[in-house]
Amino acid sequence: MNQYKTGPWLVVIAALLWAVDAPFRKFLTQDLSSTTIVFMEHITIAALVLVFLWRFLRELKELSWKEWASVVFIAFGGSALATVLFTQSFHYLNPSVAILLQKVQPFIAILLAVVILKEKLSGKFWLWAILGMLGAYLVTFPEIKISGFSLEGGTRGAIFALLAAFFWGGSTVFGRVVLKKISFQAMTAVRFLTALFFLFLMQVYYGGLSEIGSASGKDWVYIFIIAVLAGFVSLFIYYRGLRFTKASIATIGELAFPAAAVVVNWVFLDAALSTMQIIGGLVLILSVTNLSLENASESAIIG
Repeated sequence: MNQYKTGPWLVVIAALLWAVDAPFRKFLTQDLSSTTIVFMEHITIAALVLVFLWRFLRELKELSWKEWASVVFIAFGGSALATVLFTQSFHYLNPSVAILLQKVQPFIAILLAVVILKEKLSGKFWLWAILGMLGAYLVTFPEIKISGFSLEGGTRGAIFALLAAFFWGGSTVFGRVVLKKISFQAMTAVRFLTALFFLFLMQVYYGGLSEIGSASGKDWVYIFIIAVLAGFVSLFIYYRGLRFTKASIATIGELAFPAAAVVVNWVFLDAALSTMQIIGGLVLILSVTNLSLENASESAIIG
């Protein structure tokens, strides 16, 4: 089996699994803070890692300081902070809008791929980038007007969602850096264990450790579902696929996440989108898909 052919499809499967957690995450935000939800999620995942992946941890001695810096970015930014920001955005935004805004991740991943992985951009990049930003604007502000910029309501939620997109997009590139040295099993393990450390520090700083005791049995069931399907299993599959997939191509597969999540939210949360938001989402999908395909094509020619 050609692993470079199946790799992108594994990324797609992982992205589809990410979409199942939004209804559960939305329910949890009613009673628990975002940092507590993500911390509980990572406690559960860390237990799974120690049971199933502990033997791969010996590979970590192969990492240089540069790869460890990438791990820190992925764990703190991509796994801990981004998930907290994304969960927090649900307090202010229609969940489908927060998810559609994740479609800017490929822009971030491709730009970082140029700097970190030395990939080349085509002359059409900025055309698709401008169109993509227009699509993102329509998703965030469907009435096509600026009523003033403030850190309240939907604007704050949009900022949280976009910051999450930055850290997740960057994690795609830095994940490729680390996977050159260790297996996808070790990558999955070190990401979650390191993220748990940062989340613990965040809980101590915000005084949220006591909040875990107030979580109900139903909360823990939902946490377990999120941790297993959208966390441990999905990231295990994702890093398996990313090991054999260029960052620019992986961004295409990751588009399956927001597309599928919008459908999930529409069905289970009755979080319908306005007509202008749907148009904006379609414009964003079109631009990001063409940008990713263009970059992938250029990379293939150069490679």
